[in-house]
Amino acid sequence: MSRKVLLISSSRIYGQAYMEYCRQELLDFWGDVREILFVPFAIKDWDGYAANVSRFLEPMGFSIKALHTQPDFKQAISEAKGVFVGGGNTFLLTRTLYEQDLIGLVRERVIGGEMRYMGSSAGSNVAGPTMKTTNDMPIVMPPSFDTFNLVPFQMNPHYQDPQPDSQHMGETREDRIREFHQWNEAPVVGLREGGLVEVEGDKATLKGVTGARLFRAGQNPEEYLPGADLSFLL
Repeated sequence: MSRKVLLISSSRIYGQAYMEYCRQELLDFWGDVREILFVPFAIKDWDGYAANVSRFLEPMGFSIKALHTQPDFKQAISEAKGVFVGGGNTFLLTRTLYEQDLIGLVRERVIGGEMRYMGSSAGSNVAGPTMKTTNDMPIVMPPSFDTFNLVPFQMNPHYQDPQPDSQHMGETREDRIREFHQWNEAPVVGLREGGLVEVEGDKATLKGVTGARLFRAGQNPEEYLPGADLSFLL
């Protein structure tokens, strides 16, 4: 399998500009690909979103082409060498991908090594088998929770550790992921803000400036630091 996938927890970390903390990882991942097809479906204002992404990524040497400005969405994806699916609401993103009948086409081109895939937040959620481990509210209803299945593990971007001094009495993120594993088997990567998972073929590596927490059904959570080899999840 010749897929190239970059899964980012968050486009920003506190005190830094958009994608600044992972600038070098982006440049390394995209290599000689400089035109990126941007998918803005996770928020309502597609024009504003695309303009904002272009404003930050084009000074890095990229040319951003927004999918919604193309006359034929499927043809644009069929011709693209790289696609970036931005963050926002995962329910909205998934519903729109189904409405445009893009799930199968994106998967086919990425798995076949014809197109690189970068996702941030919601865009990382939909890279897994399902979107079931998103943190978002269901503001719209997608026809299915099944997503691209570019990797066999689930993502939980913006993962937050339990705060021992907190007076919050509701469920923690860890509690929610345990609930997921009462009904599902797929491993879940709790990716903290500032974390990235890069997949090339059958090799997966944790990158970025923060670590990740791995959850597997029936097992205690495991901690991983940047640089860790996560290929066993593939």
